[in-house]
Order: sequence, then structure tokens, then C-alpha cells
Amino acid sequence: MNAELDQNTQIIAQMGAQARSAAAALARLPATVRDAALRQAAAALRAASAGIIAANAQDMACFSGTAAFADRLLLNEARVDAMARGLEEVAGLPDPLSRTLAEWTRPNGLKISRIAQPLGVLGMIYESRPNVGADASAIAIKSGNAIILRGGSESFNSAQAINKALSSAFAAAGLPANVVQTAPTTGRAFVSAMLGASGFIDLIIPRGGKGLVERVQRDARVPVLAHAEGLNHSYIHEKADFAMARSLLANAKMRRTGICGATETLLIDATIAPALLPLLVAELAALGCAFRADAAARAICPQLPAAAATDFDTEWLDAVLNIAVVNGVDAALAHIATHGSEHTDAIITQDAQVAEYFIANIASAVCMWNASTQFCDGGEFGFGAEIGIATGRIHARGPIGPEQLTTFRYVVRGNGQVRP
Repeated sequence: MNAELDQNTQIIAQMGAQARSAAAALARLPATVRDAALRQAAAALRAASAGIIAANAQDMACFSGTAAFADRLLLNEARVDAMARGLEEVAGLPDPLSRTLAEWTRPNGLKISRIAQPLGVLGMIYESRPNVGADASAIAIKSGNAIILRGGSESFNSAQAINKALSSAFAAAGLPANVVQTAPTTGRAFVSAMLGASGFIDLIIPRGGKGLVERVQRDARVPVLAHAEGLNHSYIHEKADFAMARSLLANAKMRRTGICGATETLLIDATIAPALLPLLVAELAALGCAFRADAAARAICPQLPAAAATDFDTEWLDAVLNIAVVNGVDAALAHIATHGSEHTDAIITQDAQVAEYFIANIASAVCMWNASTQFCDGGEFGFGAEIGIATGRIHARGPIGPEQLTTFRYVVRGNGQVRP
């Protein structure tokens, strides 16, 4: 293992040095060049669609996980086209590097500006979803960053085919060589080498299951922008519109159960639960949903399976919904604070005062009012794509688009001032 780690450390050092050089050159290119490269890459993805789908079929043939995770892995013509559209949408966004964030003049006449700039070299470690590589590449280039990608072993062939199409387009568009690089291996030693690549990688972004994120946070010698579990809640307040609540919950849970924005727990006020909960359960069951319910919910719907102690702390990423009956908004907030992951939580109510109270008191990176939690997605926020949903408290939170992958520097302009 040590020999393998040493070998991968050398590989990362080489890739990191190449990425550092590429990042410096990329940051000097005008936005028009970076945007044109993304549009050219979108065309390349569409042209390579058949080859990408064939590579994905190899991955699917070897995959033995759940149906929800298989859905995350699957590529088809529509999903390849969606990747391409994501690149085009990112290209159409304002340039995140042209921003003067603040400026002021001191009493001594010094003019100070705070100006956006790239982070440098990103390292992205992700699982399952091969489109993540395309999204991350687009966002990195838009924000002037180079990126090193390491996808999961289950999507290796898909990721390689996607990167081949993107890299050829980037080179043809005049971007620096090695602005986007992918891991040459699926070995765990390569991940270890990335995590120790201080000086070569400026920020590590893990996107995957709890085990991956915990390992990265534990072992990294590089700053981490973590994409945590989506232990998301939809809380139906007593003043909710019943028809709206039924529609929103069905979408929030069942539209795509394997994405991090899916609702995992329904919280419903005790005053309306006897009338509304049986309808919700019947409608979701008809869509193939299973349940884990607390005692109060089971008193209303005795057929519901009892929730185990750990169920409300479980990100199912599948057609399973936890249900708890609560006594008002403060009880809902307390439940979320105990069991949530500060990812995305929603309140469904027609009472604006209660909604604003919920919004003010929730700690989550994203809070929804009368909207499905599945809208927690960079594309739906207008970012074109996303590199993940950050739930930490440092640098950026929520969907991570191009603007969130910049930092800033200061420029001070004077006319001969000396410090007394």
C-alpha cells in the first residue's frame, strides 16, 4: 500500500503542477474565450453522445446496487443533452471574475478595492453520477480554476468518455492544456494522494455518500468544501393548503428519490394530521413509497411500519419516507435541529408570519417555503449547474456555482502616501 501511495503521490504532484500552470493561464483569458470553450464543449458532448452512452452501458452492466443508485448512474440521450445544456447555461452566466465586490476611499486618499479572483486548483472526488464531471469542469472553467477529477469506480468508463469529449473541445478552443484532468485509476490510493496534496490542490470537494465525505474531512491536508447528507424535511403546517401539500410532498419525495435534494422526512402538524396524513400515505404508497412512522403517525394510520431509533437520521436516497407528527412550528424546528443535516428543509403553509418565523430560525443551507426540496439544485437556482451542495459554515453554503468558487484580493491605489 505504501508503494502504491508513493506512486500516486508522484502522479498527483505532476498533475498538480500541470494544473497550477493551467490555472494561472486560464485566469488571464477573457471571459469570451472561456465561454466559447464551454459552448464548444457542449457541442462535443452531443457529437459524442453515442460513445458516452456505450461507455455508460459498460458501467451499468457491472453495477449491482439499488435501483435509486442505478438511476443516478444511468446516462441516455436526454441526460447527455442535459449535460450539454448545463455547459451552455454556465457559459451564459455573468463572468464571476469581473466583479469588484467593494471599493472605498480612506481619509488619507488611498482607494481600496476588493476584487474577485479564482481559488486556483480544485480537486473533486465524487461517486455514482457521471454528469458531475461535466458540471464540475464547466463551473471550474467559468470561474478560472483548473480541476482534477476523481469519479467513482462504478462510473469510470462513463467519466472517461465524457472527459475525452470535453478535453478535445477545450484544446480546440485554445484553453491551456491540463485545465481539466481525470484520475487515471480508481484505486483508493489516488484519493489518499489527493487528500495530501497540499501546495498542489487548493480546495477538495467531496460529493457522495456519508462515508466518502467523512473520510475526506478526516484525512484531508487540504481545505474541504463538503457536500453533506441530504437529511431533508418537508414540514406541513396546520395552515397549509391541502392540495398544494399533497402535490409538493409527492414531488419532493418521489420525483427522483436518489438525489440529495429529495425529502427524507415528513413532519406534519398534529391538528391536521388526522385529516391529511391518510391521503398523503395513500398517494405516496400508490407511487411505490414505503414508510417509517412515529407512534403518533401510526395512531392515525395503523398500517404504517414503526420507525426505528436510527430511521430519522437516515438518508434513504430511495422510495422510503420517515413520518413524524409534531405540535407546531417550534416542535418541527426542534426535530430538524436534532435529526437534520442543514442541507434543505421546507415549510408548507399559507401563513406568511409562520413561514418567516421558520425561515428565520432554520439553520439549513437552503430553506424552502411552499416549494419542493428537489429544487435545491444549481441549475434551478440559475447557476447553470452545480459542483455540489455545501452545508459547512465556511466560504460558501448551498448550491455551489461559479461565483462560489472564487475568492478575492485587495487592490490599493495611492498617489504617494506613506504611513506615519
